[in-house]
Amino acid sequence: MKPALPGATIGILGGGQLGRMLALEARRMGYRVAVLDPARDCPAAAVCDAHVTAPLDDAEAAAKLAGLCDVVTLEWELIGLEAIRSAKRRCPVFPGESVLRPIQDRLRQRQFLAERGFPQTRFWPVDDAPSLQDAARQAGLPCVLKRRRHGYDGKGQRWLLRRPDVASAAELLAAPCVLEARVPFVKELSVIVARGRDGGMAAFPPIENVHHGGILHSSVIPAGVSKATARAAAKLGRRVAEALGHVGVLAVELFLLEDGRLLVNEIAPRVHNSGHVTWGACRVSQFEQHIRAVCGLPLDQPRLLSPGAMVNLLGELWAKREPRWERALARPVALHLYGKGQARPGRKMGHLIALERTTAAALRRAEGAWRELI
Repeated sequence: MKPALPGATIGILGGGQLGRMLALEARRMGYRVAVLDPARDCPAAAVCDAHVTAPLDDAEAAAKLAGLCDVVTLEWELIGLEAIRSAKRRCPVFPGESVLRPIQDRLRQRQFLAERGFPQTRFWPVDDAPSLQDAARQAGLPCVLKRRRHGYDGKGQRWLLRRPDVASAAELLAAPCVLEARVPFVKELSVIVARGRDGGMAAFPPIENVHHGGILHSSVIPAGVSKATARAAAKLGRRVAEALGHVGVLAVELFLLEDGRLLVNEIAPRVHNSGHVTWGACRVSQFEQHIRAVCGLPLDQPRLLSPGAMVNLLGELWAKREPRWERALARPVALHLYGKGQARPGRKMGHLIALERTTAAALRRAEGAWRELI
């Protein structure tokens, strides 16, 4: 398969903020970009060369997009598999159906990891109230109930803290679920790995994350972990990418336990929110690395240039007024806004990145600028 060289057209299934940032990096590298997204004003629309306006599961629209492109990738792993198959009839698609099938369903993802011996929390399939009661007894409280499909940023899941919570969680059972035992972690990490068409891999330094209400609030690179833990995290990420046969960037979210063990929490076969901090902190961003991988170009080695921190900007910042940009930008931070028209609570509208001599100083600077916006 010939590489897609600069000057070729890259198709992106999904035109949200990840699609926008992929498109910006692709255009910098000399590529043209076409996007499939149902919203005419999606974030990527302003920076792409062609926009197919249709639902992401529209197989005919996916084929139309692929007909404009030399290679197709995606910004969201829940694309309908028929759309993936339809696009693949016209041009190469990375990641493909074989990668997405075990990822799109939380239970299948857990089973995939278990079958290959990856460390993770205990889990149980849950389809009705009796199976929920039985699983909760085995897991012990607290535990977390999650919809098997279409859950993200804390949506489609509920913590069960006391026995009454088990009975009140019945509304989630309108769709198949999986129950997971609580993990007493000391840190949340993510490792961003790129795997090329030729099977070559490169891992970014592990990233340390903090979530508020199930939504990522901040990320710092490098994570505050030992060299041995950093090596183990990168090794886990490469093993997951290899097991999937993935092509492109992949994020593996990890829990670090007090005894030093790492457990896999979740896999995202795409560029990832926590990886935004690589933009400036590393020699190559996760976005350029993804483009290199899916286009069949050599991967760069993502050497750390500077400790960095990222803080997400959510829709709550717009609740009373336009954020005070001039006050935040009086500090040395980089502002990335996604071009979304409507700010809603919990909606990711942009992020701030700060670079410093230490991760602690970078996080203080990014958090300080964030507070100036309120």
